[in-house]
This record gives sequence, structure tokens and C-alpha cells, in this order.
Amino acid sequence: MHSASPRENRVLLVVDVQNDFCPEGALAVPGGHELPAIINKLSRRFAHVVLTQDWHPEDHLSFASSHPGEKPFSAIELPYGPQILWPDHCVQDTRGAEFHPDLRLEHCELIIRKGYLREIDSYSAFFENDRTTPTGLAGYLRERGLNRLFLVGLATDFCVAYSALDARRLGFEVTVIESACRGIDLEGSLEAAWKQMEEAGVVRA
Repeated sequence: MHSASPRENRVLLVVDVQNDFCPEGALAVPGGHELPAIINKLSRRFAHVVLTQDWHPEDHLSFASSHPGEKPFSAIELPYGPQILWPDHCVQDTRGAEFHPDLRLEHCELIIRKGYLREIDSYSAFFENDRTTPTGLAGYLRERGLNRLFLVGLATDFCVAYSALDARRLGFEVTVIESACRGIDLEGSLEAAWKQMEEAGVVRA
């Protein structure tokens, strides 16, 4: 048996590069449309690529429209904790939920869909927002010996940060490639997310 080269334990985790998170989408992240070209180029340096896809039912509990009288970007309490209410976005089988058309990652090996349970939101690639219901990604990566994660995508201060923090909590080595991410930055959330990630041992590259 040949031993795996050190490169082969690395995986590029591409978070939520979907139409609704890009300009003109329902929950546009500034500069989101710049990422496909950056990520396509970056992905050529990785033998292993995994994508995440926000995939909500149309009446998802995180949508402001599911709470009469509430406005997008306000916060409410749900059984699992505080929840920011979002505009309807990434609804299953809509154009908004599709990956950005310029994203060219034919060698992607796995797509993890998240947020498809109506009652709970899901930012992280690893857990629902109750922080205990797993997506199965950790087991997949461990079984394949992929323990060095490089995160890119949208948005830095929500789904990327939650994924990075959970990956560290699970014992993975984690690097967030800043040039291949874009943030929403709600009331200082971007700076706070970087601080949390750095304290957890996430490498900022």
C-alpha cells in the first residue's frame, strides 16, 4: 500500500455559493458574485471538494414571513435559542437555491443540504442551530481521513463561521480563506465572528 500524500487529507468546503446569496438574490451578500471565479481557481489545488447548499421549505421558521408582524433581520426566541429572521431565501427547487451558475466544481464529491427541517435553522455544515442535530458531514470526513478543512463561501459571519467553529469543536484543523469569503455584517457580526474563530484556533488565511 502506498501512503497517502499529506495533500490528500485536505478538503475544500464551499459554503452556500447560491443565487439567493449573490447580488439580486433574496438575501444578497455584498460581493457574493465575485466568489465563483476565485473559488473555481482555488479548487484546482484540492483533490477533495465538498459543497453545502441551503435548502429551505417555503414556510421555514427562520423566515420573517412565517411570523406575522415580524420584519426581516429582527430577532426572536425559538425553542433552540435566539433566531434572526431572514427574508425568504434558498427555497427548495427554486432558482434562488441553485448554485451560482459560474461555480464550476465538477470534481465536488459531496453536497450537504441544510436547513430543510422546517422547525430549525441551520447555518453550520455540521449541525442544525440546536448545535446537537448532526448533518453527517463529520462522519463522512473522518471516514475518508479528511481532517484539514479549508473553508470558503457565504457568509463569513454566519454559515462560514458556524461551520468553522463546529469543525474546531469536533477536532478538525480549520483554515478560513478570507479572500474567498464575503460577509453580511449585521451590527458588527463580521468582526465578532473573526474574533470567535481566532479564539477557537481557526487559521485566518
